[in-house]
Amino acid sequence: MNNILTIFRKESAGLFNSPIAYVVLGMFLVGTGMFMWVFEFGFLFTDPNVFVTGFANLDNLFGSGPLLFLLLIPALTMRAFSDEFRSGTIEFLATKPLTDWQIITGKYLAVLLLVGLCLLVSMVNYAAVHALSTPEGCFFCASDVDHGATWGAYLGLFGVGAIFAAIGMFTSALTSNQIIAFVLGAALCAFFYLALELMAGIKVLNDINTFLLSFSILSHYDSIARGVIDTRDVLYFLSFVVIGLLGTRMALAGQKR
Repeated sequence: MNNILTIFRKESAGLFNSPIAYVVLGMFLVGTGMFMWVFEFGFLFTDPNVFVTGFANLDNLFGSGPLLFLLLIPALTMRAFSDEFRSGTIEFLATKPLTDWQIITGKYLAVLLLVGLCLLVSMVNYAAVHALSTPEGCFFCASDVDHGATWGAYLGLFGVGAIFAAIGMFTSALTSNQIIAFVLGAALCAFFYLALELMAGIKVLNDINTFLLSFSILSHYDSIARGVIDTRDVLYFLSFVVIGLLGTRMALAGQKR
């Protein structure tokens, strides 16, 4: 456990002692804010802003969040192992009393910390929507916001971020080239989040519609975002993360040969 915490602190310090963490936090906050309050058109799984629709809800936050994570998280994880391979520090780590799992877990938890902070800063939108749906000057009054569904959606969005982080860690362990790691990571995230859902809507694939949706991140995310915590969805998210980290471990072992 101490080794994991050491790696976690090192990786977290590396993120917050450079512009990376602040750029990711800023882009997520600005991006979700633009979809919530500025854009007058819908895009993929988002609607026009709350002023156009006339509904003070957080649908656009939870619709745009995964789309932003789809790019931001692979950009965050692309250097997790690629940088170690390129600089040769992976050989240095191998001389330390550290297991591959300790290294992977420490790095992964550092990314999850930033994912959690992204969700935390996005709660300014939650507060704003709550304020808009209460009597003027009465922030602590009851509002029309479905708080149960909102917290379920936040849990689901964290799960999406956790899966994307596991995918990004895996692709970073495949190559010493950060750009390739980013492109592969973003492509895999897009496939499991968007492509499977879109493929399930194609008529010629109706016979395997249920099969495709069972692997779709979006399908399970939508279920949790409605405020219904189904054990099948929770198991899906946990299983995907475990498989992603197992793949990272195998890729890392292959690079060391």
